[in-house]
Amino acid sequence: MRTVNDPLATAELTVIGQVTTASNVTLVCENAEADLRVVYKPVRGERPLWDFPDGTLADREVASYLVSQALGWGVIPETVLREGPLGPGMVQRWIEVVEDEGPDLVDLCPVGQVPGGYREVLRALDPGGHPVSLVHAEDPRLLRMAVLDVLINNADRKGGHALLGVDGRVYGVDHGICLHSEPKLRTVLWGWAGETIGDELLTDITVLVKALPGELGERLAPLLTDAEIGALEARGRALLENPVMPLPTGQRPIPWPAF
Repeated sequence: MRTVNDPLATAELTVIGQVTTASNVTLVCENAEADLRVVYKPVRGERPLWDFPDGTLADREVASYLVSQALGWGVIPETVLREGPLGPGMVQRWIEVVEDEGPDLVDLCPVGQVPGGYREVLRALDPGGHPVSLVHAEDPRLLRMAVLDVLINNADRKGGHALLGVDGRVYGVDHGICLHSEPKLRTVLWGWAGETIGDELLTDITVLVKALPGELGERLAPLLTDAEIGALEARGRALLENPVMPLPTGQRPIPWPAF
């Protein structure tokens, strides 16, 4: 648990930029003295959604982080609720990403040219009418993210939300539309669909499920409804009873746009 002296939770923030491709107001802030850079999403900048209550997206970002931490996976960067330059909102540690010329963790490639160590998710046509494959890395760090998405019922896992940090870790960001009580899973990480989840991950899920009626549930209570916390526990128990990655269902199993 964070202390009152943690700069992420307490340092004064100065806006230095904006992520213009985001659906909701997403600002980049820093505090030079604390050597701190963050992503800040003010509640007042959230765009209303028909299936998620207004003003709850920041709460869901923090709740998703708490679930990731309870699993011991560290998939989601440190995330807090706090006051910022535009009022209360979600503040998350900025991730410096690896810049190289190889394929991204989630990428597009010509059909028939899937890179080694990658899994094909689907085939489609690019804007120029050329056939392409949507692929993602066959990486255990990315698999943890895919399992986390099942648990938190992520409705918007786009390719650009999976980041390879310069510290060698794989991070997932943008979890504002997660943890709904009804099935909402939409993700680009379908490459493991139908495959068995390993014992190591199941052990961590067991820890999560056991923690929900206690301290973890208490920490989630200000952020989610009782029904949403109950649905999270039910999804965890379902994976323990049938440890298989789900198959795509519905008309929109992949978010659009995919990146």
